[in-house]
Amino acid sequence: MRRLAVALTAALALGVGLTACGESDPVGGAGTGETREITHAMGTTKVPAEPKRVVVLDTDKIDTALSLGVTPVGAATAGEAKSWPTYFGAEKLAGITEVGVLTEPDLEAINALNPDLILGSKFRQEKFYDELSKIAPTVFTEKVGITWKQNFLLDGAALGKEQQAKDLLAEYEKRAKDFGAKLGDAASRKVSIVRFMPTEIRLYGPDSFSGIVVGDTGLGRPERQLLAGKEDKRMDRVSPERIAEADGDVVFVTAYGEKAAAEQAKVTGGTLWKGLSAVKAGKAHVVSDEIWMTGIGVGAANKILDDLEKYLAA
Repeated sequence: MRRLAVALTAALALGVGLTACGESDPVGGAGTGETREITHAMGTTKVPAEPKRVVVLDTDKIDTALSLGVTPVGAATAGEAKSWPTYFGAEKLAGITEVGVLTEPDLEAINALNPDLILGSKFRQEKFYDELSKIAPTVFTEKVGITWKQNFLLDGAALGKEQQAKDLLAEYEKRAKDFGAKLGDAASRKVSIVRFMPTEIRLYGPDSFSGIVVGDTGLGRPERQLLAGKEDKRMDRVSPERIAEADGDVVFVTAYGEKAAAEQAKVTGGTLWKGLSAVKAGKAHVVSDEIWMTGIGVGAANKILDDLEKYLAA
């Protein structure tokens, strides 16, 4: 439970304080009634004790909301992805209104939904915060990816689901640890994570979302993807000519959008890719980008564990 304790400590450091107040500020759909104070990346905000009309502006927020049983009335989409996380099923996504993309939320569309809570990210939408706050109480997390567990707990508190969020995170971490233990030799298995983007190829390190999930199981990483000596250990870039650096005992591959998928087909059809030891051994697997890369929540994390069990347990 050490990782959960670390996440809880970090979340508390951000000031996930739940304080009963009298009346909420007359903003958006908040109306009047019991509120709680949430301290977050942009300050302290009074939010409804039980928000009913939530708008989410990042992919981790929609994963968090749906994982906690809250269906947002509006959600931004992730550019090339052009959709919300399908791993939750069409039924759970029904009725959600699109409100722009992550970096350019549609303020008019958001206002029309009369939300009583907006969840976003300082990393992506800082310049929109003041305008969003005039529409409804708005809570921002600081970063994405590396702090996904702290973000999950903070957003869970804002949604009035603090204990449920803690429980789900603890269940995920236990599952990850148990899976690694069952493998017996987890640390000796080097897992490579490769993502094709429209204009580049990325290798994902230990501080990326998927890297953290793989690390939670105790599985090892190729030396190249430990990103030793680099300040940013989320990811690094590699050219098609140096694709041999993507090798590992097993390789998981994703593509972000149609252009990236075309580049993926081109590179993986070449002799350099086919020369990777993992490819020769039949251990290179194409997986979902929305799960491994853009999900960034406990729902996606559990889906990554599903993939690891599918391809490594045998």
